[in-house]
Amino acid sequence: MAPSENSTESSLGGTDHVEAWVFDLDNTLYPASCTLFPQIDVRMRAFIAERLGLPLDQAFRLQKRYYRDYGTTLRGLMLVHGVEPTAFLDYVHEIDCSVLTPCGRLDAALGRLPGRKLVFTNGSERHAVNVLARLGIARHFDGIFDIGAADYIPKPQPATYDLMARRHGVDPRRAAMFEDIHANLRPAAAIGMTTVWVNDPHAEWGLPTPGEDMSHVHHETADLAGWLDARHPAVYCPPNE
Repeated sequence: MAPSENSTESSLGGTDHVEAWVFDLDNTLYPASCTLFPQIDVRMRAFIAERLGLPLDQAFRLQKRYYRDYGTTLRGLMLVHGVEPTAFLDYVHEIDCSVLTPCGRLDAALGRLPGRKLVFTNGSERHAVNVLARLGIARHFDGIFDIGAADYIPKPQPATYDLMARRHGVDPRRAAMFEDIHANLRPAAAIGMTTVWVNDPHAEWGLPTPGEDMSHVHHETADLAGWLDARHPAVYCPPNE
């Protein structure tokens, strides 16, 4: 696991240097306990079964193998089967976003963050727009770098991080990145970004193996809104007497 928050904070000197805040989308800006991503998971399986003529159990195994081997299921389908990416993305993101509950604490915390806020996702821009709108936080974000912008080369491929930084004018040494999958923070740390692992206790993937090197995780939290609020708390102004 990552170092304790206090020891990590003292070694990195906090986040006062950060000018760009880069957030993953799914299971980061909303909790893993939400039933949104499981909808995507089911639709991926159904797409593979229909497109490749497989039983659902075989489609599920292939889905997970491609995710493990290629970074995303889509990347494996593109390289091995020549699947057209927009057809896949349009299908798997046709989901019910009403299961998301807007979080006032996160909305307020994002509003107090100085600097730009960006979404960096292996999903589609359309999906990100829908999720941000449902969460009520879209107005805080200055841009979305999606899988299409990455030429369908997903995190954690290092070239994708460089491309995101160039496209949005991000100086990695003055940026922080938030992710629910800790391995996706390794390339971010390598180019100088401060990293925050959103380690939701309900997460079923993205967890470290025993003894895995976690030095690329600079901060760790199970409460994104609380973590942000602790660094940029609301300022109390007493009423005039």
